Amino acid sequence: MPSNERLHQPTYIDDRFPGPDPYAPLADLPQLTVTSETFADGDRIPEDQLGGNDISPQLSWTPGPEGTESYAVTCFDPDAPTASGFWHWAVFNIPADVTSLDLGAGSGDLSGLPDGAVALRGDSRSYAYYGPQPPEGHGPHRYLFAVHAVGEKLEIGDRNTPTVLGFNLQFKAVARGILWGWAEN
Repeated sequence: MPSNERLHQPTYIDDRFPGPDPYAPLADLPQLTVTSETFADGDRIPEDQLGGNDISPQLSWTPGPEGTESYAVTCFDPDAPTASGFWHWAVFNIPADVTSLDLGAGSGDLSGLPDGAVALRGDSRSYAYYGPQPPEGHGPHRYLFAVHAVGEKLEIGDRNTPTVLGFNLQFKAVARGILWGWAEN
């Protein structure tokens, strides 16, 4: 198969959105199925979860392959008017026996995250989930909620960035799934 051809065609590629596919240059991994009670894949994100409310969605995923030691969950906006997108949330070292996060798990003091999980500061400078808040008039933005199965616990300090987490996941993730929604102001 040519190196630019992917096993799994993403559902979040759509002409309405100006940004690139941020996962295109990464390894094509076995898929996890990611779902949410909050919104369906490709739906508009509910207003009560947008920026200012900052309530992370409920997320569930299928278990990773044998050897999965932990999970990482990220939320990324590839359509932000920057050269590097915008990280809304990054959590890693979620224990391997956890396959869901409750509504609001990433809110406020992060007490809804499972024991052992580590949150990183997103581009909002908060460790908590930062809800979608695209600039008014900029058009719709995608919010990609990626769940990565990892074959080990990651040794990344909580003062690192989601980009550093992403770099580590490129080499240590064993499966990935993406659920996406969109918002517009």
